[in-house]
This record gives sequence, C-alpha cells and structure tokens, in this order.
Amino acid sequence: MNSTRDSFHSRIGFVLAAAGSAIGLGNIWGFPTQAANNGGGAFVFVYLIVTVLLALPALFAEMYIGNQAQKNPVGALQDACENVSRNLGKWAGLFGLLGAVLMLSFYSIVAGWMLSHALSPLMALLGFADLSSWLADSSFARNLAFTPIFIILSALIINKGVHAGIERWSSRLMPVLFVLLIGLIIYILQQPGASAGVAMYLQPDFSQLKNPQLIISAMGQAFFSLSIGVGGMMVYGSYMKKSADMGKLVLSIGALDTLIAFLAGLLIIPTLFVAQHMGQEVFVDGQLIGGPQLIFSVLPTLFASMGDIGIYVSLVFFSLMSMAALTSTISSTEVPVAYLVEDKNLPRTKATAIVSLIVLSACMSIVFNFDTLFGLVITWVNSFQLPIMGLFYFIVVGWIWKRGNQLNDAALLARKPSLKLWGNYLRYVCPVLLSVVFINVIMSL
Repeated sequence: MNSTRDSFHSRIGFVLAAAGSAIGLGNIWGFPTQAANNGGGAFVFVYLIVTVLLALPALFAEMYIGNQAQKNPVGALQDACENVSRNLGKWAGLFGLLGAVLMLSFYSIVAGWMLSHALSPLMALLGFADLSSWLADSSFARNLAFTPIFIILSALIINKGVHAGIERWSSRLMPVLFVLLIGLIIYILQQPGASAGVAMYLQPDFSQLKNPQLIISAMGQAFFSLSIGVGGMMVYGSYMKKSADMGKLVLSIGALDTLIAFLAGLLIIPTLFVAQHMGQEVFVDGQLIGGPQLIFSVLPTLFASMGDIGIYVSLVFFSLMSMAALTSTISSTEVPVAYLVEDKNLPRTKATAIVSLIVLSACMSIVFNFDTLFGLVITWVNSFQLPIMGLFYFIVVGWIWKRGNQLNDAALLARKPSLKLWGNYLRYVCPVLLSVVFINVIMSL
C-alpha cells in the first residue's frame, strides 16, 4: 500500500502546503488583535519565544509520527502505540478525525462568509447592487448557499490527490496570498492614522510581561496557529519520504507561518487605526475589536468609506481571507479522506464525496442551530481537542513509541548526544508546558 501512496514531489511544495494548513483565519485576525490587546511588541516577543519552546516541538512530534509510519493518522498512531495498545492508537486517531470534521463544520461556514464578502465588491463593480448587498449581509439563506460552495471547492482540490491537488494548488495560492498581503500593507500604511497603529504594534510595552495573561495568550496563539492536533500535519508528514529532514521542514513551516502572522498584524492593526481616524469605534472597554465584528463590520465600513478604491481593496482583502481559509480546509479534509482510502480501500473520489457529505451534514446542523452550536463547537475544538491531541503526541513520541522511533534508539542516541537532548525535551519539558497552557485555558473559560 505504501509504495503506491501519493506524495509531495518537492520540498517547497510540501512547505507551502503545510504552511497553508497552518496559515488560516486565526492568523489574519486572531494574532493581530491578541498582539494589540497584550502589549503590542511585547506580545510578539513572547509569541516568538513560545513558538520555539512549545509550538514547533508539537508540530515536529505530529509530523514525525506520520512521516515515520508513512500512514494516515489512525494507522500511524496504531503503529506508534503497538508497544502498549494498538487500540489506544486507533481510538486516538479516530478522535483526531472527529476533531478534523468538527473543525471543518464551523470553519467551512466562516470560510463561506469570506467568499461571499469577496464576491460582494465584484458584483458591485458589475452593477448588481442588490446581489452585492445580499452577499455582504449575514443571513440564513447565505449560509445555506455558501457553506456548500466552499466544501465543494475543498473537495475538488482534495479529489485530485496530493501532488496534482494539494501541492499544486497550495503552490499557487500561497504566493498569491503573500503578494496580496504585501500589496494591502503598502496601501494601508499610506492612509491617515496608520502610523499610530504601527506604533502600537511594533513598540513593545514590556511592563505587560508581568501580566500572566500575556504569556497564556501568546502560548495559546502560538500552539493553535500551527494547526496542531487534528492530524492534518501528521498526514502531510506521511506524504514526505522518510529520509526527509523533518527538523528543517518544521523550521521552514514555522518561519513562514510566523512571517504571515506578523505581516497580518502589520495590516490589521494599522487598518483599524485608519478606521478610527475616519470616526469608527475600534476599541470597546479598552480592548481592540476582534473576531467577526472586526472582519464583517468595521473593515467593510472602512472600505465603503474609501470611495471607489475601497471596492477594490475589499475585493483583494476578502480574496486573501478566502485563500487563507481554503489552504486550511484542504488539509483538514485530507485527514478523513486518507483514512478511508488507505484503511477502508475506498477510491479517492468516493472517499472525498463521503467526507464532504459528512462535513456538509455537520455544517447544516450548526446552521440550523447556530446560536446553540456555533460557539460550542469552536470552544471544544480550540480549547479541548487541540491541546489534548498535542499532549498525546508528546506522550507517544516521548514515552510510548518504541520500534521505529529514532528518539528511543539507544545506539543512535549514543552517537548523537544532541538527539538525546531533543528527545528528553519532548519527553519531559513539552508535556509540562502544554499542560500549563491547557489548565489555564480551562480556567479562563
């Protein structure tokens, strides 16, 4: 089976695909508002430290398990846990699959909002004013229409396979995303009020380092922004040859993810201060507006106030957001698809269709019970699913996995003391750090 598996054909294709999985909507609006509300440059400083100390090791653990097994997350965790219990690995892998579906269930809805907002200015340019307004306004009907559209977009890419689908489209979308981001930054920084936002973002308030909430926020953002815990990175790692240097690949992915997050801050925070300069309210109780209110209220109003150029800025911005969403959803969709293809011997087309229908059903359950389920599912995935699975990966790599785990190979460790040091860091330090994050997240709910 492994000899016929599809795979990434280039290192850069893998890095762009994996970074695309990590770079999502959270980077574009989550990181900037977290930074603005937690000491600006001081938050960025702490974020970089905890990314190196915790998030990158967690990313390595997940990708390393998949790469050594050359299997989907269920099969990979079964192999890694066989010394203790293959059933433990199987159920942990299935738990990860559930997390991928749950993440897609709300992420596809939000991604549909991004797509409709990207089409709204385009319809305005074409003269369809009523349709443009409908696309920009939140509604039950719009959720029913655009959630399936986005699921279909993801399915079309996944159905093409790893090289022809995921690698090819990630290699196209990621450079375009980067160019659009740089172009928007250049434009926004020339607007009145932008310099105040740059100052808030880049000038660190180190007195905030005494605030434990800053540390907790930075650790949570660093961990969650790398898309660790639902198996996407594990299945991507399995599509690289076992001879690949996972350490260097993880560093490349982490660097690209951090760069995009930093640039997003350089775009969003000055943009909000431009909006404030134009008379909009961007602070509520001393905190910078974030989340849906930022993306779907403040920014569209700002773009509308810019006149004709605002239509083009809005088109570019929401196209950027749609691309960021798509590169994330394709990795999560690949997790259950790979499981059905490899473990259940289904054709990729059939597996993709089944997963897409399951995701669509989950999405529609949320759409029809939005007020009850939307926030609940997001809280479960971000606050429970991701840290639980991340902690499990550390325990597997450090304590459970024996055969095939280079970090437990006595002869290899004797020749490479640095590898032994790395193994001990993953075994002892990382589980403690991640447990601290998890406990503090739970206490803050």
